Amino acid sequence: MQKRILTRTVVLATGAALAVSLAGCAPGGNTGAAGGAGAGAGDSSSTAAAANPWFDQAQFDTEDTQRTASFEGDPSQPYLQYLKGDMVDASAYKLDRAGKVCFSNAALSNTWRQTGWITMNQQLQVLKDQGVISQLETRNAQDSDDTQVADIDYFISEGDCDGYIIAPNSPQATASAVQRACDTGKPVVIFDRGAGTDCETSFVHSVGGMAWGMDSAGFIAGKVGDGAHVVALRTAPGVDVFEQRWAAAQHVFDDAGIQVTDYITGADPSKIKSTITDEIAKGKVDAVWVDLGDQAVPAIEAFEDAGVDIPIVTGEDNLAYLRAWKDTGIDGFASVYSAYQWRTALIAMGDLFQGTDIPKDWVLPQIPVTGDELDAVLKTNDGMPDGQYASFGGEDLPGFPQVWQDRVMP
Repeated sequence: MQKRILTRTVVLATGAALAVSLAGCAPGGNTGAAGGAGAGAGDSSSTAAAANPWFDQAQFDTEDTQRTASFEGDPSQPYLQYLKGDMVDASAYKLDRAGKVCFSNAALSNTWRQTGWITMNQQLQVLKDQGVISQLETRNAQDSDDTQVADIDYFISEGDCDGYIIAPNSPQATASAVQRACDTGKPVVIFDRGAGTDCETSFVHSVGGMAWGMDSAGFIAGKVGDGAHVVALRTAPGVDVFEQRWAAAQHVFDDAGIQVTDYITGADPSKIKSTITDEIAKGKVDAVWVDLGDQAVPAIEAFEDAGVDIPIVTGEDNLAYLRAWKDTGIDGFASVYSAYQWRTALIAMGDLFQGTDIPKDWVLPQIPVTGDELDAVLKTNDGMPDGQYASFGGEDLPGFPQVWQDRVMP
């Protein structure tokens, strides 16, 4: 039986505001309703998983292999590691001076993005001091496809960018603008989500959403038996990063014979708590799976409020969840989508300016936090705010740890 902690409300710069911004990325989404794209609430048949349009067996198999692959480079510098593959010939992009980078950012509307943005700016200091990058001009699209398209076109018309970094909001909606950036002949580095086109010079990303989903779902499947009941808390329908996580998890659960009831919550803490409370009243809950770490702590609190044992609750490598996991003694697991890719994207552009070849598809490690590593990860992040992500990769950058503790957006 887990020890209980005092109920606490954790605000991770999201809540209802996150629900609105995410719903805005998914036109027509039914945020707040039970069920959603891929399966209705309680539908855990293999037929439902196979019918999920977001499930791609080839991609599932690729990410399954990559998540346990051997990466090139020093493990103490994971932001520089990569998988063997095609390399970009950087000779055409080499400059004899420091280069100006133009960065079109989808948003800073959640704590993962804020963590990455801070790390990216500290890496910028290093590259400026080295005379590699002169300036990072940035435009924030605030979760708007139209704004991001306008931002990219503005940079192109400005005419003084030596290279473009783009973190796409919606890959399909921004594809044409990304293509126009590629057509300038300047290097284009995409990171986080895909660009909806393959014209980019390099695509920097962690292994991917399916690996994220199969890691956490696989942990649950290894702990509970056939016929167990799992509640899945999903953030928003139609958003690729969440849909891929869910599609992979649904596939794993189906293969294990696990009954799943899934809900769209919009990452709203009050909705999460009421959902879990309702499920407790209906009967046994063996585990809670989430597609975003922000949902885990309100779920834990719902079990505490009900005065019942807390089952397995998965999460992400944000400090709020990791601390709740430690405090309650639950059986926990944190999937990771490495935040240090923000740093890698800038390093990639700097390498091109220096004529150093880089991977065409720069795949970064995506190593989850298990119970064996929990104490060490918490110790490394002692003094960091709850909104910090453990996989930020900035321990060797100037300003550590104060800059991340202060959490001031550059």
